[in-house]
Amino acid sequence: MSADPEKQLEAMINQTVELAISQKDAYFKEIEASNEILKIKDRKEFVFGLIMGQILGLGVAALAQMKAATGQGNPTPQDQMKVRDMAYQLVPQIRERVFE
Repeated sequence: MSADPEKQLEAMINQTVELAISQKDAYFKEIEASNEILKIKDRKEFVFGLIMGQILGLGVAALAQMKAATGQGNPTPQDQMKVRDMAYQLVPQIRERVFE
């Protein structure tokens, strides 16, 4: 990986997106199997939200790990906003792939 922390973070977010989207069919099957309990009205919106949650959560966790490894402490709110901004730039592509 690149020594540039921002590029490392971006690569981790992109990997998370790819992994999460590769699991979308399994998410849809789980919704089918468990919807009596889950009561999901819009399966695609639910899966989109699930994927976005994974990206944001794992992005912040990756950033926390990177900062801890360099002795910089926990991610600041500004750091978390950077993760959010990176993830939000990918929203159109993620929506397109979930809703195809």
